[in-house]
Amino acid sequence: MQRWRGLEDIPQDWGRSVVTIGSYDGVHRGHQLIIGRAVERARELGVPSVVVTFDPHPSEVVRPGSHPPLLAPHHRRAELMAHLGVDAVLILPFTSEFSKLSAADFVVKVLVDKLHAKLVVEGPNFRFGHKAAGNVEVLAELGRTYDYEVEVIDLRVRGEAGGGEPFSSTLTRRLVTGGDIEGAAEILGRPHRVEGVVVRGAQRGRELGYPTANVETLPHTAIPADGVYAGWLTADGERMPAAISVGTNPQFDGTERTVEAYAIDRVGLDLYGLHVAVDFLAYVRGMAKFDSIEDLLEAIGNDVKRSTELIEAYESRRD
Repeated sequence: MQRWRGLEDIPQDWGRSVVTIGSYDGVHRGHQLIIGRAVERARELGVPSVVVTFDPHPSEVVRPGSHPPLLAPHHRRAELMAHLGVDAVLILPFTSEFSKLSAADFVVKVLVDKLHAKLVVEGPNFRFGHKAAGNVEVLAELGRTYDYEVEVIDLRVRGEAGGGEPFSSTLTRRLVTGGDIEGAAEILGRPHRVEGVVVRGAQRGRELGYPTANVETLPHTAIPADGVYAGWLTADGERMPAAISVGTNPQFDGTERTVEAYAIDRVGLDLYGLHVAVDFLAYVRGMAKFDSIEDLLEAIGNDVKRSTELIEAYESRRD
């Protein structure tokens, strides 16, 4: 899959294509319907499929300080889109100047002049252009002028997550930050992932016999609520069952919120400086302060045991 950052990265000889546009944070099951349909139609038409997205999130430019927690960084979104069969991803730097483009100018500069769109696939609530003045009706009207068609896909998927609300990135963020990891996974179609570089912490886990990878998460990451979770730690391409702690470490009167993952029963791991991924499978318990180190160690032992059980049960269902 090709990855472009900015219009200038698009090959000059790029031909007609099927395009879909959106933030697509998380590439959740609703997003997958739209992207999957774009890929399907592109194959039917014999042209490549392109996803257009933005960096930073448009809200940060339009309303500074309002950047939402992100469910997936751009490189992760690109990986997920590649699995869906997308041929190219275009990340457009979203600047103040770019935000002032009218709907018609956006269509001409991006869809017509650069991507030579033959078909544009969107959800019913798609908005674009200055002050979000463009919608799917405007997009279709401009298509009659600039020789592309528009197909609108209803992405409203519902399930038990969020009490039956339509699946969305907003709902997923709310579930993640509230600790409802299973609900978030229902929407995403996979466990929620947090990424970052392993940095040196206070090394108390090592002293207690449970060395953890202290993950310095990427900016604006959607981090689950404080607590202990079962999941996986992936480093250097190896996926390891893990017990994960999120919080300020109240046992030692900590103040900095951290994400720490203990790779269960792994000895001698040296992960400092590595970019790792932490996948959250299930909530185990809330964060607590114990009366003694002995009580803390007993709780950690139970956390590891419970995490192992949850991971093994999950993996056996998938076999």
